Amino acid sequence: MKVILLTELRGKGGEGDVVDVAPGFYNNYLGPQKMAILATKGNLKQLEQRKGNIAKREEKRIADAQALKASLEGKSIFVEAKVGEEGVLFGSVTAAMVEAAVKAETGVEIDRKRLEMGAPIKTAGAHTVILSIYRDIKVELALTVGDKKEEAVEEPVAEEAVEAVEEAVEAATEEAAE
Repeated sequence: MKVILLTELRGKGGEGDVVDVAPGFYNNYLGPQKMAILATKGNLKQLEQRKGNIAKREEKRIADAQALKASLEGKSIFVEAKVGEEGVLFGSVTAAMVEAAVKAETGVEIDRKRLEMGAPIKTAGAHTVILSIYRDIKVELALTVGDKKEEAVEEPVAEEAVEAVEEAVEAATEEAAE
């Protein structure tokens, strides 16, 4: 069944594209959601008249997507999560958590449904996720997963522990020499 898309449909096309879909997909989803109309002669004629407006909107969307990509490129995003022993998280990092972290650190709102996370993130440390902004415009986000509160406490404690171990080694060496 040939239809004309009224909005972008991931994996099928963008506004104004004529695509072939299953009748049930149109009848149950695209039609009721007003995402597509049937490709009749009259609708195709109207589409030809609207091509100029559609092209202008498409250029604006691409320019906005490029600007968003430029603002997010090279940024490192910190996602706070509870970390257990050996760097394993309690649970995993979700797309909603990444969305909130991006908004908190950059002030940019993204759609969590456009995040390509691959395998679930279940360990602390550096990870990479891909944000599909618009059609083939994508940006890689560098995530650092950890617990801010513990990181601030761990560094001085680690230094104190190293000093204590060094003192113990010196004391043991002195006792052995005596």
